[in-house]
Amino acid sequence: MRIANTTKAEKIVWEVIRNRKIENCKFRRQHPIDKFVAEFYCHEKKLVVEIDGEYHNKKEQIQLDEARTQVINEYGITVIRFTNEEVLNDIQSVIEKIINALKASPPIPSPNGEGIKG
Repeated sequence: MRIANTTKAEKIVWEVIRNRKIENCKFRRQHPIDKFVAEFYCHEKKLVVEIDGEYHNKKEQIQLDEARTQVINEYGITVIRFTNEEVLNDIQSVIEKIINALKASPPIPSPNGEGIKG
Protein backbone atom coordinates (compact mmCIF):
# COMPACT_ATOMS: atom_id res chain seq x y z
CA MET A 1 0.00 0.00 0.00
CA ARG A 2 1.42 3.38 -0.96
CA ILE A 3 0.40 5.31 2.14
CA ALA A 4 2.90 8.12 1.54
CA ASN A 5 1.39 8.91 -1.87
CA THR A 6 -2.26 8.59 -0.85
CA THR A 7 -4.29 11.65 -1.76
CA LYS A 8 -6.78 13.29 0.56
CA ALA A 9 -9.60 12.11 -1.73
CA GLU A 10 -8.36 8.49 -1.56
CA LYS A 11 -8.18 8.67 2.23
CA ILE A 12 -11.77 9.95 2.38
CA VAL A 13 -13.08 7.19 0.12
CA TRP A 14 -11.17 4.52 2.04
CA GLU A 15 -12.68 5.69 5.34
CA VAL A 16 -16.14 5.47 3.78
CA ILE A 17 -15.83 2.00 2.23
CA ARG A 18 -13.46 0.11 4.54
CA ASN A 19 -14.57 -2.55 7.03
CA ARG A 20 -17.72 -3.43 5.07
CA LYS A 21 -19.29 -0.01 5.72
CA ILE A 22 -21.11 0.01 2.36
CA GLU A 23 -23.53 -2.78 1.46
CA ASN A 24 -21.54 -5.11 3.74
CA CYS A 25 -18.97 -5.46 0.94
CA LYS A 26 -15.27 -5.88 1.63
CA PHE A 27 -12.91 -3.65 -0.30
CA ARG A 28 -9.20 -4.20 -0.69
CA ARG A 29 -6.81 -1.33 -1.12
CA GLN A 30 -4.06 -1.32 -3.75
CA HIS A 31 -5.09 -4.70 -5.17
CA PRO A 32 -3.19 -6.12 -8.18
CA ILE A 33 -5.21 -7.06 -11.25
CA ASP A 34 -3.20 -8.26 -14.24
CA LYS A 35 -0.32 -5.76 -14.56
CA PHE A 36 -2.26 -2.98 -12.81
CA VAL A 37 -2.99 -2.00 -9.23
CA ALA A 38 -6.57 -1.04 -8.46
CA GLU A 39 -6.99 1.63 -5.81
CA PHE A 40 -10.02 -0.07 -4.27
CA TYR A 41 -11.35 -3.48 -5.24
CA CYS A 42 -14.38 -5.45 -4.06
CA HIS A 43 -13.88 -9.08 -5.07
CA GLU A 44 -17.42 -10.17 -4.10
CA LYS A 45 -18.94 -7.73 -6.57
CA LYS A 46 -16.03 -7.53 -9.04
CA LEU A 47 -15.91 -3.75 -8.71
CA VAL A 48 -12.94 -1.40 -8.90
CA VAL A 49 -13.20 2.16 -7.60
CA GLU A 50 -10.58 4.58 -8.90
CA ILE A 51 -9.96 8.14 -7.72
CA ASP A 52 -8.35 10.24 -10.44
CA GLY A 53 -6.19 13.28 -9.94
CA GLU A 54 -5.84 16.15 -12.38
CA TYR A 55 -3.25 14.41 -14.57
CA HIS A 56 -5.96 11.94 -15.63
CA ASN A 57 -7.42 14.76 -17.76
CA LYS A 58 -4.43 14.75 -20.12
CA LYS A 59 -5.05 13.11 -23.49
CA GLU A 60 -2.29 10.52 -23.09
CA GLN A 61 -3.48 9.54 -19.61
CA ILE A 62 -7.11 9.30 -20.76
CA GLN A 63 -6.01 6.80 -23.41
CA LEU A 64 -3.94 4.82 -20.88
CA ASP A 65 -6.88 4.78 -18.43
CA GLU A 66 -9.24 3.55 -21.14
CA ALA A 67 -6.84 0.75 -22.11
CA ARG A 68 -6.37 -0.16 -18.45
CA THR A 69 -10.14 -0.26 -17.89
CA GLN A 70 -10.57 -2.48 -20.96
CA VAL A 71 -8.04 -5.01 -19.64
CA ILE A 72 -9.69 -5.03 -16.21
CA ASN A 73 -13.14 -5.40 -17.82
CA GLU A 74 -11.88 -8.54 -19.61
CA TYR A 75 -11.74 -10.16 -16.16
CA GLY A 76 -15.44 -9.39 -15.71
CA ILE A 77 -14.62 -6.51 -13.38
CA THR A 78 -16.45 -3.18 -13.55
CA VAL A 79 -14.43 0.01 -13.07
CA ILE A 80 -15.96 3.24 -11.80
CA ARG A 81 -13.97 6.45 -11.64
CA PHE A 82 -14.28 9.62 -9.64
CA THR A 83 -12.19 12.75 -9.71
CA ASN A 84 -10.54 14.13 -6.60
CA GLU A 85 -12.89 17.10 -6.92
CA GLU A 86 -16.00 14.89 -6.92
CA VAL A 87 -14.83 13.22 -3.72
CA LEU A 88 -13.82 16.45 -2.00
CA ASN A 89 -16.88 18.45 -3.06
CA ASP A 90 -19.71 15.88 -3.14
CA ILE A 91 -18.83 12.73 -1.21
CA GLN A 92 -22.50 11.84 -0.77
CA SER A 93 -22.98 11.57 -4.54
CA VAL A 94 -19.83 9.43 -4.78
CA ILE A 95 -21.13 7.12 -2.04
CA GLU A 96 -24.49 6.79 -3.80
CA LYS A 97 -22.78 5.88 -7.09
CA ILE A 98 -20.63 3.25 -5.35
CA ILE A 99 -23.72 1.78 -3.66
CA ASN A 100 -25.57 1.67 -7.00
CA ALA A 101 -22.61 -0.05 -8.67
CA LEU A 102 -22.42 -2.61 -5.87
CA LYS A 103 -26.14 -3.32 -6.14
CA ALA A 104 -25.87 -3.67 -9.93
CA SER A 105 -23.02 -6.20 -9.70
CA PRO A 106 -24.08 -9.82 -9.33
CA PRO A 107 -22.31 -11.78 -6.58
CA ILE A 108 -19.53 -14.13 -7.59
CA PRO A 109 -20.76 -17.73 -7.47
CA SER A 110 -19.25 -20.00 -4.87
CA PRO A 111 -17.57 -23.22 -6.06
CA ASN A 112 -20.82 -25.15 -5.66
CA GLY A 113 -22.69 -22.65 -7.87
CA GLU A 114 -24.45 -20.63 -5.19
CA GLY A 115 -23.99 -16.89 -5.08
CA ILE A 116 -22.39 -15.15 -2.15
CA LYS A 117 -25.11 -13.67 -0.02
CA GLY A 118 -24.66 -10.13 1.21
